[in-house]
Amino acid sequence: MNRRDFIASSATAGTLLAANAFAPALARKRSKLRLGLIGTGMRGQVLLKELVRRDDVEVVALCDIEPIMLGRALAMIDKAGKPKPKPATYGDGGDVDAYRKMLAKGGLDGVIVATPWEYHAPMAIAAMQARIAVGCEVVAGITLDDHWQVLRTQLKTGTPYMLLENVCYRRDVLAVLNMVRQGLFGELVHLQGGYQHDLRAVKFNNGNPDQPYGSGVEFGPKGWSEARWRTEHSVKRDGDLYPSHGIGPCAMAANIHRGNRFTYLSAMSSKPRGLHDYIVKKAGAEHPNAKVKFKLGDLVTTQIACANGETIVLQHDTSLPRPYSLGFRVQGTDGLWMDVNDSIHIEGKSKPHEWDKADVWLDQYDHPLWKRHGATAAGAGHGGMDWFVINAFVEALKADAPMPIDIYDAVAWSAITPLSEQSIAEHRTLEFPDFTDGKWKDRKPIFGFDDRY
Repeated sequence: MNRRDFIASSATAGTLLAANAFAPALARKRSKLRLGLIGTGMRGQVLLKELVRRDDVEVVALCDIEPIMLGRALAMIDKAGKPKPKPATYGDGGDVDAYRKMLAKGGLDGVIVATPWEYHAPMAIAAMQARIAVGCEVVAGITLDDHWQVLRTQLKTGTPYMLLENVCYRRDVLAVLNMVRQGLFGELVHLQGGYQHDLRAVKFNNGNPDQPYGSGVEFGPKGWSEARWRTEHSVKRDGDLYPSHGIGPCAMAANIHRGNRFTYLSAMSSKPRGLHDYIVKKAGAEHPNAKVKFKLGDLVTTQIACANGETIVLQHDTSLPRPYSLGFRVQGTDGLWMDVNDSIHIEGKSKPHEWDKADVWLDQYDHPLWKRHGATAAGAGHGGMDWFVINAFVEALKADAPMPIDIYDAVAWSAITPLSEQSIAEHRTLEFPDFTDGKWKDRKPIFGFDDRY
């Protein structure tokens, strides 16, 4: 769906709620939420751990097609001393549409969607149509049309939607955002980020959730690991398959959709060698998977231009040996931060042509959220970030407040994937859709200004 069709469709639907993408489906404040979880695999269980820690949340429904994962989720709820959902589970017979029965039963304030990527859009759309708020794991959709459909549904129903991008809550990321807000870097000029993470052992997990990654070179329908679904994307697609970890913090720093927006995108990819090489090293050239042709380039680089003149570079690098890094760089007229070398330089405060250790600055500008909630978040997944992202969704939903990572953020960050695929395939620069239809000019930043969420 192109922008003109989208606008026309929204108008003919008579969606008066479209004037406010944050209009709550139920205009009432709640002290306790009844939530469901769709997807109780390894990621779902990490999020469930944070939900059952809370006194203001009751997990009343679980949905997954794998009985073993449902069993583990139920055991987590029981161990936390919380009441088990009744009926306990949906989908344990392998019914991939069981989530619709869960939504149809009603009684839910919101759902967390933590399933394979291709299910995110239809599940979120179904939940919003049922007026059930959505906290969706990244990504928001697969195709560009998916993103327009998710956006159109949110605008039509007014149902709250938040993308659960946890890296926006990383401690150093929020401290740097605090520095940006206070003008330490001057006027921003350039930003970088990415998903630079050796996932070869994840993409070829043997499928046994009780054994460590890296024990096999299999992928496909067997087992419960991410290799069951994730590796197929590397076989069939060439683009930035996972942009939100990198673009989320960059977009917040650059006030995207809040006085700024993405305007153009151009992407390119390297040759694909890493996954094939991994299989040969692990199992030999005669292994069946050594004959698989992987489409995903080992290093995908995406360049994005912004309306206010900033440039952003993203890199997707998951098929080669490398230590983990998201490669953040925030650079302005007065200095820059680079996370790879853990350094900051501020002109007039740092020694000329010398780096300061980042901690000298990050400790001083530690964000109010971490000052207030750091101890509570200790022990949560991804260094505490998972607590923060769940807390943000829960607190905003309870208060009927705007989601800090909202529908416009969700679709624009995630749409980088299909746009980068198109740019690579067609060898050209693309205009970036204005999902806000011009509202970006007047919307005000809400993320990172205070310690609410």
